[in-house]
Amino acid sequence: MIGYGDRARTQCEVVRLFRETHPDLSPLNQGTISKTEAQYREMGHFRKVSSKRQAVVDDDTKLNLLLALEENPITPARQLARDSTSDKN
Repeated sequence: MIGYGDRARTQCEVVRLFRETHPDLSPLNQGTISKTEAQYREMGHFRKVSSKRQAVVDDDTKLNLLLALEENPITPARQLARDSTSDKN
């Protein structure tokens, strides 16, 4: 909305315009607008970046999962991974 329509707007104006345009949604604050604008300028999009960390898997586990997948090709890999972690507990 900063460059929305006919002119550029300040972040305060964007907050007010958003509240007027979308009264049924949770209101935004200036901090949210600032972070969103900074992300767009840096990355070129608004998609939320996942904060999930990648699981660290040792070579033995990878090999066991590959063997299990070869033996059970129709079983989803995620299910095999869950099964392999439950076997360790």
